[in-house]
Amino acid sequence: MTVRRERARRIGWFAVLGVASLLTVMCVSLLFAAIRNDNAIESHLGTATATVESVNFDRTIIQFQSPDGIVHSPANGVLYPSGLMAGQLVAIEYDVTNPDRTARVAGRTATLTLLPLGTTILFTWLVAGPLMWWLRRLIKRDRAARAAAEVPEVPVA
Repeated sequence: MTVRRERARRIGWFAVLGVASLLTVMCVSLLFAAIRNDNAIESHLGTATATVESVNFDRTIIQFQSPDGIVHSPANGVLYPSGLMAGQLVAIEYDVTNPDRTARVAGRTATLTLLPLGTTILFTWLVAGPLMWWLRRLIKRDRAARAAAEVPEVPVA
């Protein structure tokens, strides 16, 4: 029974490490994606006034008109939408080469992602670190118990 328990705990340790590492990689990837989007906007900068159509949990949909008269509504919504409400007019910056893909609220950049992503990474490791330490302690205890059970005592003559 001890071998099974040790193996399960070892699998649990690797699972916690894997999930925490995956969350960390995802957060760092999101930061780099935000920086890439900002660079795309800044390299082909266009500005407009947009109407906030809807604010949902996962995205804030806007609609704006480019100088050529075409109305655009990025499918993924606007970047850095905190504090916006439906019906509001807001100044935006967008990539003129692809206005339906990338738009952000004027004056907001990828630095706004540092706090939420940083706290996500911090809390992930604040939970994963002690959990991994505790599992490692249990694994070592199981190994010691198994080693003590396997070694026969030598009678002293």
